[in-house]
Amino acid sequence: MVSVFFTVLTFPISVWMCIKIIKEYERAIIFRLGRILKGGARGPGLFFVLPCTDSFIKVDMRTISFDIPPQEILTKDSVTINVDGVVYYRVQNATLAVANITNADSATRLLAQTTLRNVLGTKSLSEILSDREEIAHSMQVTLDEATDDWGIKVERVEIKDVKLPVQLQRAMAAEAEAAREARAKVIAAEGEMNASRALKEASMVITESPAALQLRYLQTLTTIAAEKNSTIVFPLPINILQGLLERINKRRTGGRVGRTLQAATCTESDIYKIWDEAVELKCQDH
Repeated sequence: MVSVFFTVLTFPISVWMCIKIIKEYERAIIFRLGRILKGGARGPGLFFVLPCTDSFIKVDMRTISFDIPPQEILTKDSVTINVDGVVYYRVQNATLAVANITNADSATRLLAQTTLRNVLGTKSLSEILSDREEIAHSMQVTLDEATDDWGIKVERVEIKDVKLPVQLQRAMAAEAEAAREARAKVIAAEGEMNASRALKEASMVITESPAALQLRYLQTLTTIAAEKNSTIVFPLPINILQGLLERINKRRTGGRVGRTLQAATCTESDIYKIWDEAVELKCQDH
């Protein structure tokens, strides 16, 4: 009678202890007498366990991310670099994650480190710097295949940072600076060549058309006047100077042999002499 009364009294408590609730993102693996119950993981929602004979383990099914610690890696071209990354994974099969491995999270972290070292060890420095996405995808495929028996699905792998030795950074910076200077010199040379071609074409046009030379002369005077200078120097037109030279040369060769002058070879002293002689000729004409 006492046992029945005790059973009735403790029945609500026993039932409450047998009822378990797990959340939407969780699954429960139930062990009965040490064996996993058929039907796989339970949840989400409500399920029952028998006291004393059943036990269960909760498994989080959400995506988990972790950082790969910086790894010192020797590349294919014998350059030592430090590389770190990040891995995103989730438990795809809760039963395998519990039954096939002691700690799926720790094992995945260690495997990610070794995979990073193995994959980057087969690449040169230039490939690592330029093909990050391809290398990350290769790591993701390798990790996913290796963790498939653990019920783990590796969703994404990213390479965060590639740290180079200080000396190598300086060498690469110097190389990049030299390349930029070389490109700048090439561009400047091309610009000078194009400018010289344009000047050559312009000189040919001016040579064929004296009116174009006079127009250029007037444009130059307009530009000088627009600058509001206190002193303006008017260049002497070459045709006027040439006419004076012809008269002076005729005077020199008329009576005696002397040095003839040409406008293209006149020096500053010659110009002053020409001007004085032109004034003298003007006075004689009057």
